[in-house]
Amino acid sequence: MNDYKASKEAFVSGMTGSTVFHVNMISGVALSSIALHSALRSRVQAFGSAYFLAEFVILAMPMLLSMTLFAEAPGALSLLLLVPMLVLLLLPPLERGTPLPAESRDELASPNGRSRAETPLMHLSQALRPLPALTTYRAHMMLMTVLSILAVDFPVFPRVLAKCETYGVSLMDIGVGSFVFSQGVVSAIPIIKDISYLQAPILPKLKSVSRKMIPIIVLGILRVVLVKGTEYPVGSCIVCMPRLPLNKYNQEHVTEYGVHWNFFFTFALLPIIEVLLHPIILRIPVALLGLWIGVLHQFALSSGGMKDILLNASRSNIVFANKEGLLSLLGYVSIHILGLSLGTVILPPSPSFFRKQQQQLLDGPSSHQPSKLDPSAPRQNAKIIIELMSYSVVWWMLLAFVRLGLEVSRRMANISYVLWVAAYNTSFILGYIFLDMVFFPTRTSKIRDPTDPSGKRLLIEEKGPKSSAPALLEAINKNAFILFLLSNVATGLINLNIQTMFVGNMKAMCLLCAYFMGMCIFAWLFRRIRLWKM
Repeated sequence: MNDYKASKEAFVSGMTGSTVFHVNMISGVALSSIALHSALRSRVQAFGSAYFLAEFVILAMPMLLSMTLFAEAPGALSLLLLVPMLVLLLLPPLERGTPLPAESRDELASPNGRSRAETPLMHLSQALRPLPALTTYRAHMMLMTVLSILAVDFPVFPRVLAKCETYGVSLMDIGVGSFVFSQGVVSAIPIIKDISYLQAPILPKLKSVSRKMIPIIVLGILRVVLVKGTEYPVGSCIVCMPRLPLNKYNQEHVTEYGVHWNFFFTFALLPIIEVLLHPIILRIPVALLGLWIGVLHQFALSSGGMKDILLNASRSNIVFANKEGLLSLLGYVSIHILGLSLGTVILPPSPSFFRKQQQQLLDGPSSHQPSKLDPSAPRQNAKIIIELMSYSVVWWMLLAFVRLGLEVSRRMANISYVLWVAAYNTSFILGYIFLDMVFFPTRTSKIRDPTDPSGKRLLIEEKGPKSSAPALLEAINKNAFILFLLSNVATGLINLNIQTMFVGNMKAMCLLCAYFMGMCIFAWLFRRIRLWKM
């Protein structure tokens, strides 16, 4: 077992990665599958009783193929999905579009049975409208994570897609950052609903957020205990430490986060750090704050000696033993805040909504005009897309400039990595929102409020087919974290019982397909129940 563990560690270590274009092309298969699915929903009465199976084949299987058999030619796979989509576009759209799933209909309906567009503003709750594109993006990210954590153990998964050792870009590298970015996006929800949350006392907020993060920290501790207490062959490498002989530290992939640190600890600390930054978030543009944190982190790496410590310092004490996790934390804070910034753009009715809220709160109570800042109003998707395009261009241009002298490093979470994660996620969220606009276009118009005797109050009415995320992706997103934990357990059990690195491609594909189907079935069975609310 020890010989196999050492071989397995070498099998998933020392990677230098692929290219940004290659990673984008593989990820683009997810967009192509959504395009085909949307064309089917908007043009034909598809699926019927085989709804789950159809969605699994259209939405999930292409992702498995894109990182295995089609990993060297993801463009060909996208083409196979886009050709039938283009044929379907020749058909006229269905008159009423596709009905929303029951849970989405409930979210859109007001207590008196009228749509939000028809409900007087004084009766509106501060609930945000569902954003199907965000659900789709988060579910696809989770599917990619669930797949890659097991697929990387098989030779059918190309080594260029595995996590890079120190420098480089790969599919699994972008997955880690995307997880953090996505967490930042949804962290914007409470401050959009109530901007005064930023001014609330810090201590009660810290207690509340810390309480929610305790289960994540416990999971991080359990992972440390389980990995060190079993012969589980974690992906690792033999770390050369000139001052220390080979010991138990050298038998694990400590160059990822450290000896005891793991992603759960990083993930749990980010919302807590965000709360500490609330007084600053209230006063300056959120994107600028995220960028400043990334630049400060890079300065500490390049000029403050942190890079040398991370690459060369021996693991002589508990702090140095976990230097990767501790020293990369500020970079992940930057990614989280940039995700929060994007959330303030795409979640409210307009991109300028949060900026107006900020200004009103800073100007004082006399400037508050709640009737003009209703977070449940219809979204101005065209304006949101224009702003996302601007952010995408800025992040990609900054990344291209920075990479002239600084290669991407997930291990350090340097500024190149921060900009890559921001550019990648902003672009793909833009793609999902754009597809929604194309296949499920809506129109907004102003009408007089029938309940207002003066006839001066206007309401915004939204017309057109209502968009919704595919039912399978809704199910995955509802219990995403439970699915992530289950996939980790399943991956561990498979690795303990099968020597995955010696499995042939066809057998590996059968195992991966069965595993992936099992994860999706689990999500589907619990699609109406939220198993854990964070």
